[in-house]
Amino acid sequence: MSAGAERLRVLLFGRLADRDFGGLERHVRSLVDALEADVNYVNLVADRGVPMADFWRCPVVAVPSLGKLASVYLCPAMPLAARRLHREHRFHLAHLHLPDPMAHLAALALPADVPLVLTWHSDIVAQRLLLGPYRPFLRRLVARAAAVIAPTPAHFTSMPQLAALTRPAQRVTVPFGFDLSGLSRPHPKRAALRAEFGPRVVFSVGRHVYYKGLDYLLRAMADLPDTQLVIGGSGPLTARLRQSALELGVATRVRFVGRIPDEDLAAYYQACDVFCLPSVDPSEAFGIVQLEAMACAKPVVSCELHNGVTWVNRDGETGLVVPPRAPRALAAALERLLADAALRARLGASGARRAQGEFSLAALREQTLAVYQGAIDAR
Repeated sequence: MSAGAERLRVLLFGRLADRDFGGLERHVRSLVDALEADVNYVNLVADRGVPMADFWRCPVVAVPSLGKLASVYLCPAMPLAARRLHREHRFHLAHLHLPDPMAHLAALALPADVPLVLTWHSDIVAQRLLLGPYRPFLRRLVARAAAVIAPTPAHFTSMPQLAALTRPAQRVTVPFGFDLSGLSRPHPKRAALRAEFGPRVVFSVGRHVYYKGLDYLLRAMADLPDTQLVIGGSGPLTARLRQSALELGVATRVRFVGRIPDEDLAAYYQACDVFCLPSVDPSEAFGIVQLEAMACAKPVVSCELHNGVTWVNRDGETGLVVPPRAPRALAAALERLLADAALRARLGASGARRAQGEFSLAALREQTLAVYQGAIDAR
């Protein structure tokens, strides 16, 4: 069977489908958008009690969750839902996004002749104590997979679990792709935000969780007088971060703006001088927000995690890279860019070319279809 002869039917395990999600789910959304004309997706996700987003271009089946344990939404009915959906749609393959043990369990309910494609977003980092008992099951899942996709070549060299569990023949690099066109167009709110924030603006956005390193960025602000820091997003550490800003004496120069609506996000990127991704842990394996900033021609400051983060943001080409957990180095890099408009313009322009040229929806579509077809042909 060829992809051109029949629309592919794919069961997608996208983890979440509400509006309050992270990079994994953002990639899944881009995947659905990129392959809308080629694939009939059904997205099987956990329902954590948050209203579902209305932007999905495929059916979304949400299974009630009993709660969260070690970052996993517990959905005991998900395996039954996967089996029922397969009876209805007769999927050509299933596409999982790891780490997600709940999706792993649900995929086991599918017939053995349904090929599995895995996209590996990150090794299991924060839950290392649970990795030991889980590893044999993960090994069997990977052994069954027709292909294991990683978004950068650095994933295969920087993630021990990925390197140990996959065979070279399984490994495929497919860079994440996005519709970045809306980010490059001038946003009507940009000028007003710029006037509100002031002349020296650093922007950061993401979930307020430990590995994002926002506490180190707050410490760096002590060495950046006359600079405003705008932090978007929210999470379990928001209250602690606000308290830290007060204790560090920088609260008057730090704005916590909460979740930014998708339609306004470009205005915040465009209103800043520099974007900062201060993540300090390999749980941050790519950093989609870097690409969004680059699409807006903004230089990026990130930390050297020896993985996909610095494969995306190239030191001296699209931004600057500093050691993790080093607030003074972070401050020095930010100050260097804030003080040099020509350097900001050069790195920003290079980043825009890289984002638009290498991380498009068209490239994502073409390469993913090739993986799908290879998985079906191998069966």
